[in-house]
Amino acid sequence: MTELSGRRLVHVTTTDISLALLLGPQLRAFADAGMEVIGVSAPGPFVEQLTGWGIRHVPLRHATRSVALRHDLAALPELERLFRRLAPDIVHTHNPKPGLYGRLAARAARVPGIVNTVHGLYAAPEDSRARRAAVYTLERIASSCSQVELVQNPEDLAVLRHLGIRADKLVLLGNGVDLVRFQPQRSPADIARARADLGVDADAVVAGTVGRLVWQKGFKELFAAAARLRRSHPELVFVVVGPDDAAKGDALTADDVARARELGNVIFTGHRDDVEALYPGFDLFVLPSYREGFPRSAMEAAACGIPVIATDIRGCRQVVEPNETGLLVPLHDVDALAEAVGELASDPARRAAMGAKARRKAEAEFDDREVIARTIAAYQRVLDPATSRAKAWRRSRPTDS
Repeated sequence: MTELSGRRLVHVTTTDISLALLLGPQLRAFADAGMEVIGVSAPGPFVEQLTGWGIRHVPLRHATRSVALRHDLAALPELERLFRRLAPDIVHTHNPKPGLYGRLAARAARVPGIVNTVHGLYAAPEDSRARRAAVYTLERIASSCSQVELVQNPEDLAVLRHLGIRADKLVLLGNGVDLVRFQPQRSPADIARARADLGVDADAVVAGTVGRLVWQKGFKELFAAAARLRRSHPELVFVVVGPDDAAKGDALTADDVARARELGNVIFTGHRDDVEALYPGFDLFVLPSYREGFPRSAMEAAACGIPVIATDIRGCRQVVEPNETGLLVPLHDVDALAEAVGELASDPARRAAMGAKARRKAEAEFDDREVIARTIAAYQRVLDPATSRAKAWRRSRPTDS
C-alpha cells in the first residue's frame, strides 16, 4: 500500500464554496491521513472556513463560473505555472471547467498523479445532439490526461464507457453524506426548535429545499406549485435554504425572491452552515432540479428520514426509489409536482413510512466514509506505478512555495 502521509494534494474547483460545502469532509479526511491538502479556486467568503480546517487555499485568478472564454483559456497556463510551483504529488480536479483545463494543465506540468471526479457530465441524454457532441468530445480529450476518473453517477459511467474511455480508468465513486451529522431527529422538541428557527408555525406542513438560488434548481416550478397549493393546502409552507449565487447567469434576483415571498407560503432563510438543525422542521423535501450529478441535499434529507420529491432525472433517480423513499415527477411538470407535494402533505403516515425507508437507503448507499475510502484507494493507485517519478518530483519541489 502506498504511503500517503506527507504527499502534497491539490484539489481544483471553480469556487471556494465547492471546496468547503461539497468537498469539505473529504478534504479534512485527507488532511487527517497526513496529506498536505491545498485547495485552488476563485477566492471568496469560504476561504476562511477552509483555512480554519488547516486547508491551504491558493486563489485562481481566471476561474469563473460564467461563460468567459478569455478567462477559461487563460486559466490553463495559470494553472500549469501554479502546478510547477507547488509541485503536487496529486492533482484532483472537479466541476466541468476545472475538470477540463485542470487535467490538461496537470499533464503539461508533469504532475505524477492526476485524478478527476465527474460530478455529473455537463450534458444529459435529453440535451441537444450539438451540446452532447461538444461536451463528450472535450471530456474524451481531458480524460486522456488522467489516470483515474471517479464517476459519481452510474448513468454517466455508462456514457463514458460508450465514449471509449478505458474501462480500467473508470471507477464508480457514488456520493455520500455524514450519516452521523444527518440522521432522523423527529422528536417534538427537535421539531419545535427547528420550526422556531425557521419561523414556521408548529402545526404547519413544511416542504423544504436546500440549494443555491439558481433557476436550474427548479424554482420556477417550485414557486408555481406553491401558488397552486395555497388554497387547497393552507397548512403547507415552502422553505428555501441556500445562498445567492450571483456569479451564475441563471441566478435568482432580489426581485425574484421578493415575488416568491409575496405568495405568502414561501420562506427564504439564506445560507446556513447548520442545515442539519433545520431538517427536523421539514416534513418533506422537494428538488425539482433540471440537472444533477448526484444531489447532496437530497441525500441529506433522506439520511434525516425525510421523503424526497424530485424530478425524474439522472442523479435524482439514484437518490429516490419511487413510491418507496419518495416520488419522482417529470421535468418541468408543475401539475405533477403540485400533485405530488399535495399528496404527501396530506398523508403523514405515508411520509413517515417513506422517511424510514429513505434512512435505510442512505445507510446502505450514501455513507461518505465509503466515498473517502474509494478516493484514497485511487490516490494510492495513481502513485504506485509512478513511485520513482514521484520521489524525484518531491525531491525537486520547493520547500516553501
